[in-house]
Amino acid sequence: MASRSGSRKVIYAALIGDFLVALTKFGAAFFTGSSAMLSEGVHSLVDTGNDLLLLYGLHRARRPPDSAHPFGYARELYFWSFIVALLVFAVGAGVSFYEGVRHILHPEPMRNPLVNYAVLGLSFLFEAVAWLVALWEFRRNKGHYGYFSAFRRSKDPTIFTVLFVNSADLLGLIVAFLGIVASHMFEMPVLDGVASIGIALVLAATAIFLALESKGLLIGEAAFPEVQAEILATAEADHDVRKVNGVLTVHLGPEEILTALSIEFEGRLTAPGIEKCVDRIEKHLQSRRSDVTLLFVKPQTMVRWQELRPDCETTGDEREDLRI
Repeated sequence: MASRSGSRKVIYAALIGDFLVALTKFGAAFFTGSSAMLSEGVHSLVDTGNDLLLLYGLHRARRPPDSAHPFGYARELYFWSFIVALLVFAVGAGVSFYEGVRHILHPEPMRNPLVNYAVLGLSFLFEAVAWLVALWEFRRNKGHYGYFSAFRRSKDPTIFTVLFVNSADLLGLIVAFLGIVASHMFEMPVLDGVASIGIALVLAATAIFLALESKGLLIGEAAFPEVQAEILATAEADHDVRKVNGVLTVHLGPEEILTALSIEFEGRLTAPGIEKCVDRIEKHLQSRRSDVTLLFVKPQTMVRWQELRPDCETTGDEREDLRI
């Protein structure tokens, strides 16, 4: 699980890199008239704004619960991550596509192409440093899973958003380099515009991918199967619990899990006894998993649980599979 300090470190590294790259790209576009370089400058400027939005989302997500939002504001981070994906698509890809089409329809010869090469080299260096920071943090938290599986499982959108956007940045720089080289070598300014459209396609694909993942988090995703298994095992270990019928979980944020348990208690228990049992389960759970921030327990029989939640019926064999 990614820590918030790790997320902030990744975002700050990306913010510094994107801001420096945006300045150098716009300077190069001004002196050379390169359409691809102007698109890359817009791209980096959008990335800088996106980094600020992610930091804002982290700040907003830390607000405590209140009467209007009794479960807190942790999920607001997911909202701002979704907004970042929309901006990458609408502004980054949209402006790059427009600039590319404009340059194809009205090609202009490039001035001082060597300036572009120098700026691309510096930009690649800045972006690579930020990308390595994000990659290191992502690898530190992905465990034994592959990169794609870890991305699909991740509940912290800040790290994978920065990683994917920086990857798009590096790929966009390569496309811009190829477009500028081809335009210079073959004396075909139109190829510079083609490179801008290529950058737009890279950004659009990245934005769609991020939007789909952010949408799932925003709607609400369940905790990992192994986390659910640990919750079940902790509740079943209490001596006053006859049977744990099932568990429902949802991530309110990367480190905040709302948990609901259906438990059949021993028949000898009175209402105060059930209350003490629930308190014990809650203390044991939170001592083992700090991310289980909210716990609700409903006393009911297995028959009643299956009647109300037939889609969530969990047999003993299935619970054993969860633990594995």
